[in-house]
Amino acid sequence: MKNKNIHTQRHILLLAIAGTLCAGLLYGCGSKEDKKSEAVDAEASAAPLIREGSAIRLPASSPLRKSISIAAVTEQSIERSITVPGTIEADAARMIKVVPPVAGRVVQLNKRLGDTVKAGDVLFSLDSADLASAYSDAGKSQATLNLTKRNLQRQTDLVDAGIAARKDLEQAESDYAQAVNEADRAKSRLSQLGASLGSGSGRTYQLRSPLSGKVIELTGAQGGFWNDTNAPLMTVADLSTVWLAASIQEKDLPLVFVGQAAKITLNAFDGESFDGTVRFIGDVLDPDTRTIKVRIAIDNPAGRFKPGMFAKVIFSGQAHPAPSVPAAALVQNGFNTRVFVEKSPWVYEARIVKTGAQAGGNVEIVSGLKAGEKIVAKDGVLLND
Repeated sequence: MKNKNIHTQRHILLLAIAGTLCAGLLYGCGSKEDKKSEAVDAEASAAPLIREGSAIRLPASSPLRKSISIAAVTEQSIERSITVPGTIEADAARMIKVVPPVAGRVVQLNKRLGDTVKAGDVLFSLDSADLASAYSDAGKSQATLNLTKRNLQRQTDLVDAGIAARKDLEQAESDYAQAVNEADRAKSRLSQLGASLGSGSGRTYQLRSPLSGKVIELTGAQGGFWNDTNAPLMTVADLSTVWLAASIQEKDLPLVFVGQAAKITLNAFDGESFDGTVRFIGDVLDPDTRTIKVRIAIDNPAGRFKPGMFAKVIFSGQAHPAPSVPAAALVQNGFNTRVFVEKSPWVYEARIVKTGAQAGGNVEIVSGLKAGEKIVAKDGVLLND
């Protein structure tokens, strides 16, 4: 009886051990897929973002939820201004490089660098053999003209009296015509030099200023010999009005027009601004830079604007309503500018946009967004690829 009880207890113990082993085996075999699923879920919940096709979802445990902020796209009045660099230039119509038409020695500099000049003032005087030669040629041609004129009259009288031959009259007419042409040529040469027959016969040539202004450049000296009739001895300019020249890109050309107001800031004056008006827009684009020259007239009575100064010019544009977003919402991705649009709470989608003018901290959206849509306004770069 005792042995029977012991045998029964052992049998129960073996069954318990076998059941435990089977349960362990069943658990290990039957939960393999479940464990894999649980691991994937755990990994996903630990990731800061989850990509679902073109959308990006932030799980509840994502730390990015505390970083990004959402804002609605607003419609704002935007002035599409253009900002470009520029250079101050003298007005070519108010500047002349004074080139002596004759060679000679500079015997007198009547105006020097920085001097004020009025139209008609003598700028300098030359002792010129060329001028003496021009006077001599004019005198000779005039004497020949008088001689041929008297001979023509004589031959005419003789032919009328039947004394001289007709060929002698024709020769006299030819000589007179040649003398007239030569006299006109000599007078024109004197006139080009600012002289005339009978006004003098000396060697002193005086060059007078054709306009009022200031002597801004001087390359000759008193006593020096000037024999290059293609090089300027001095430059006279009227700088009471100057040009600001700026190069506008081809795409911005429709936004610029004659009469348009512009605000100019010169590097030399610590951000001080001046007003100007567009007076001229070029007709031909530069083939290398694909830009066109625009000129702005600037009043310069005090002479503060010096040719060669660098400046920044802002061409004002017409205000128009347009969607706008904070500049921080824009994310650069290669050659594209993107924003992240909210599709549903904590789900976003990247969208390529085209930007326009900037107004304060906001940027105009030309295409890609509509007013009222919600976007990631801050730290959208954390969602970028």
